[in-house]
Amino acid sequence: MKIDSIDFFYLTMPQVLDIGDGSQDALLVRVSAGEHVGWGECEAAPLVSIASLVCPMSHSACKPVQASVLGQSIDGVDDIRRIGNLVRANSLDLLQADHTLSGIDIALWDLLGRRLDEPVWKLLGYAQSYPKMPYASVLFGNTAQETLAKAKRIRALGFRAAKFGWGPFGTLDVADDESQLQAAREGIGEEGVLLVDVGTIWNDDLARARTRLPALKRARAQWLEEPFVSGALSEYHALSQESQPVGLAGGEGCHNFHMAKNMIDLAGLQYVQIDAGRIGGITVAKDVADYAATRSVTYVNHTFTSNLALSASLQPFAGLDTHVICEYPTELQVLAREMTLNHITPDAEGFLSAPDAPGLGIEPNLVGIQSYLVDTEIRVGGKLLYRTPPLS
Repeated sequence: MKIDSIDFFYLTMPQVLDIGDGSQDALLVRVSAGEHVGWGECEAAPLVSIASLVCPMSHSACKPVQASVLGQSIDGVDDIRRIGNLVRANSLDLLQADHTLSGIDIALWDLLGRRLDEPVWKLLGYAQSYPKMPYASVLFGNTAQETLAKAKRIRALGFRAAKFGWGPFGTLDVADDESQLQAAREGIGEEGVLLVDVGTIWNDDLARARTRLPALKRARAQWLEEPFVSGALSEYHALSQESQPVGLAGGEGCHNFHMAKNMIDLAGLQYVQIDAGRIGGITVAKDVADYAATRSVTYVNHTFTSNLALSASLQPFAGLDTHVICEYPTELQVLAREMTLNHITPDAEGFLSAPDAPGLGIEPNLVGIQSYLVDTEIRVGGKLLYRTPPLS
């Protein structure tokens, strides 16, 4: 069975706001091989990724991603890894390649799972998919009162954990940040798990991060996520020596295995967060999950878009029974909600699992997303390289 086509679909909300919300647009991926189809999603700027799929070759290590995928055999799981390695070799200098490959890799796992009538987590070698405790992932409110109201709503919905991120946190003074943390703690209750994501707000400024540690400890935050950019390994490690009992979390910015390995080995992380839509797909994310387990670092999925991406993000650690916490976006734009016909929801006990269905177990809503589809065309020297394909 050979890969016949790779189709990318650029979807967007009518208006994209300058806020930390990754669900405002999306790049949906469809891969076809004979009568079989798989679906994936890239967590990256859609137009840039489309360009990397079809761009003219610059030299032998800078080829369009599709050149290493189209026509390749896809008969088993080893083929998915082989295709990924081929992309990395042929597109070594195309820096968007890992993001673009991610959506294709996810779609290939979905395709193979559908063909073999097995969920992806079984194809990855897991005998069982363990329930995960979802944390409601939301943005800080513009004020502490808004954050308090959000936290109370999350608690009322039955979530045991909540993560507040971005917004004004870290941009004002320490007192303002403390009021935000105390509002979040009050809202989710004394027993709730509080997680904090600052979205690399301090870049590599260790001193500014240090000033927030007392407030984080008083609020009993379980982790501080992304205080610095992913490559600031020495700053991460130094902060980790002072932050306990607040653990450090990071890794969503990693776009290959070695970046994630360095974060695990050198940054002093307790939690490594990997986005299957960025790191190269489910294949590489599973490699990181396996490695994290050997280093006593907890693997956590990163996802903030559709339930297709959520399912993909759950597969790599579905069979790790002690890696329990998982991200669950709860403030999605309507586009992200309408991208799929079915959704992953917590059960009566407040837990969720990777779908026990062929492939990713998620069906795209081709009718529902039609109005979000951006008509796109790429021409170079008068030659048509890409045109939005039909969804049906």
